[in-house]
Amino acid sequence: MEALSNFTTLKVGGPAQKIVHAHTEDELVEFVKTADKAGEQVLILGGGSNLLISDAGFAGTVIRVESKGNALDYDACSGGMIEVSAGEDWDKFVALTIEKGFADLESLSGIPGTIGGAPIQNIGAYGHEVSETIARVKAYDRKKGEITTFTNEQCQFSYRNSVFKSEAGRYVILNVTFQLRKGEQSLPITYAELAKFLSIKIGDRAPVVEVRNAVLQLRGRKGMLIDAGDVNSNSAGSFFVNPILNKEIADKLPADAPRWPQTDGRVKTSAAWLMEHAGVNKGEKLAGAQISSKHVLALTNSGDATAGDIVELAKMARAKVFEKLIKWSWITPSISAIGR
Repeated sequence: MEALSNFTTLKVGGPAQKIVHAHTEDELVEFVKTADKAGEQVLILGGGSNLLISDAGFAGTVIRVESKGNALDYDACSGGMIEVSAGEDWDKFVALTIEKGFADLESLSGIPGTIGGAPIQNIGAYGHEVSETIARVKAYDRKKGEITTFTNEQCQFSYRNSVFKSEAGRYVILNVTFQLRKGEQSLPITYAELAKFLSIKIGDRAPVVEVRNAVLQLRGRKGMLIDAGDVNSNSAGSFFVNPILNKEIADKLPADAPRWPQTDGRVKTSAAWLMEHAGVNKGEKLAGAQISSKHVLALTNSGDATAGDIVELAKMARAKVFEKLIKWSWITPSISAIGR
């Protein structure tokens, strides 16, 4: 049996009872149908960049998505619709769109993973999310046993969420169609760190190539690029998401806590800020697991971590934040339940 640690960026995970490789969309659907008919558990595996697999492995069929290809249909003046197979590498696709003269994906450069994984958690970085560019998603519905196409609205995108995540296990992404602009200027830069790096004001635009290069440099500094020479890249990226709070709770945050108002009246704050002010330190270790020495949100495999080590380190970090929130005295019963 093959170790699943070979297929994840955290480099942890026990053996697969069975693993098959889907090279086409038809093969992917057929493998899923066969496993479902046999009553087997199924794990759909893309780039393995947002996945923590148990040390015990997976007692079912692992289906690795390796389908390739893209179809481009665009108007030279306005932009294009690009249909991309689920197994394509995300960052290689971003690079290709920029090479072909398209804009809108530049802020999402360097994110590890595959096209199929992108809509599931609505990947985002530096002020933008993939949902801004997705026209439709084609998926196999395991519950109904049929292929269906979702419009952007039907995907129910929200912060790091979608219908594909909220109904986990039901849908298998086959391909994604993106609608992109033709142009040399980026989307408005809304993230302060990126704007400062580019020496521009919040809301300004910059050449797409410059934005991509800046994002790659910033991600590299944080260990957020796949790099065989950097142990910090043995991670699943940001392990924790930024909390979105009701305004009355956000108002009780310390004055210097980051606040990003949301369109629904709630306020997003920084998970990294909360962790650092709760005493979670970069480089902190628990057995083989480690808080990245470059970015407090990333949990890394320092070389011999088990999945259990990663889980315990995550629990330790969460417990420190929870304890600090109580001391700040703005904790509420609803937050308390989440923090335990």
